[in-house]
Amino acid sequence: MPPLTIARDTTVDLLVVGSGTGMAAALAAHESGLSALIVEKTAYVGGSTARSGGAFWIPGSSILPDNGPAALAEARTYIQAVVGDSAPAERGEAFLESGPSTVAMLERTTPMRFFWARGYSDYHPEEPGGRAEGRTCECRPFDASVLGAERPRLRAGVMKASFPMPVTGADYKWMNLVARKPLKAFSRILRRASLGIGGMLIGREYVAGGQALAAGLFAGVLRAGIPVWTETSLVRLIQDGDRVTGAVLSQGGREITVTARSGVVLAAGGFDHDMVARHKFQSPKLEEDASLGSEGNTGDAIVAAQELGAAIALMDQAWWFPAFAALPGAAPQVMLAERSLPGSFVIDQTGRRFINEATDYMSFGQALLERERRGDPVEQMWLVFDQRYRNSYIMAGRAFPKQPLPESWYEAGIAYRADDPAALARAIGVPEAALTETFREINRYAESGTDPDFARGESAYDRYYGDPTVSPNPNLAPLDTAPFYAVKMVLSDLGTCGGVVADRNARVLREDGSVIEGLYAIGNTAANAFGATYPGAGATIGQGLVYGYIAARHAAEQMR
Repeated sequence: MPPLTIARDTTVDLLVVGSGTGMAAALAAHESGLSALIVEKTAYVGGSTARSGGAFWIPGSSILPDNGPAALAEARTYIQAVVGDSAPAERGEAFLESGPSTVAMLERTTPMRFFWARGYSDYHPEEPGGRAEGRTCECRPFDASVLGAERPRLRAGVMKASFPMPVTGADYKWMNLVARKPLKAFSRILRRASLGIGGMLIGREYVAGGQALAAGLFAGVLRAGIPVWTETSLVRLIQDGDRVTGAVLSQGGREITVTARSGVVLAAGGFDHDMVARHKFQSPKLEEDASLGSEGNTGDAIVAAQELGAAIALMDQAWWFPAFAALPGAAPQVMLAERSLPGSFVIDQTGRRFINEATDYMSFGQALLERERRGDPVEQMWLVFDQRYRNSYIMAGRAFPKQPLPESWYEAGIAYRADDPAALARAIGVPEAALTETFREINRYAESGTDPDFARGESAYDRYYGDPTVSPNPNLAPLDTAPFYAVKMVLSDLGTCGGVVADRNARVLREDGSVIEGLYAIGNTAANAFGATYPGAGATIGQGLVYGYIAARHAAEQMR
């Protein structure tokens, strides 16, 4: 770990609290002629962005083949359709207006290069303006060695290959089908393994996903000479009259004052790991620290803004993410394609299905909480599958096709196997008759290719993570090959997305709608610009990047 930069009282133009998408705000500020300082609560740079898949959803950018006024108009129709009145329309409009400029700024100020993840469908493609081919983009594998002595400060990712091989989200879709589409999968594997291992031989370290995006942003920040103080937390904001003019920070038990001439950008994530707030605003049933967000996300910036009278909204919302249950002392295990793939289904404590398993992860979590509000909570949740499924697909990024599930899963009581559905039901404690009938139903649906209960496989989004070798429905296959398995699931999340109310310029608003001058909020510190909706893969990072750009540009205009 590089020596800690000692924080000292100082004056800058723009203070950015948080080092995830907050780095985009600092880069935009620097390009606009402002001096910037980034402060980060934890010891690592990258925030939840570094732990994510790294995709971003920004319609109309030059990365996309369709990027003219018509494309933005179509995206506007889509956002209006899926967001409705759950967020102010001006927030979505400002996002669309500044999205292409944000991407262009990142291309100018960082070494990153991007690509369109073609086919990664919008999450609600059947809505007006939705696109089955998607609008999601990613960073190409990035050489993290360019960070030099700062490389150890880059936050680690959630999933990592067992040998040097940068895997993008687009790669994962096909690598996961290695047993079903071996030629396509192995071509991807060989390409990425060659890049990773070949790069290592010449002193390069290629990373992908959120690691690539965070590393690329960090590289741009270092190149611009923007200081980043780690292990430095926000204590309180400073006002001169009604305007925010800086902040009191804490590092190693010392308080430091930073004066910010043009303002402060709060980009410190949500309240992912503040269980008191989560139980209050969301659900008392949420498990302790089940979030996949950065451990530093405890709502400090939201609280600091509230102390100045900031309004809050959408506090019941999060980027919900169903996951495999955690092993003792560990975080939940990431679940990507598993619940969409054919030969599996999800049940609750009744032994019955209760949802389209392949739906987007935010909608999945919202459905669970809606049941809780109705007084019919999901007390248990299991992914059920057979041996043919186990022989065909990767699970939790670690159990490859035909490999047995880790013994630690059985020992911890999060995985069970049995020779028939009734025995599996007894093992996990659900009604035998119900689970047996669920097997019969899903097998009938697989034969016909239609799921009359939950329409699994009818959406283009469902099919993205399906198996194209299975017909007539790539999300449905019979479970008829013993043994049969059940793995426990939990409701996790990628971070909360309720927070401080902000306007189209990212300025923080009071309860009466007035502006707290000099204070901006972006990313998960701000109430979701898309309300209670997740438009497409990378929408959380997309709005963090874009509103970082918007905040910095607005702050720069106020200095002129």
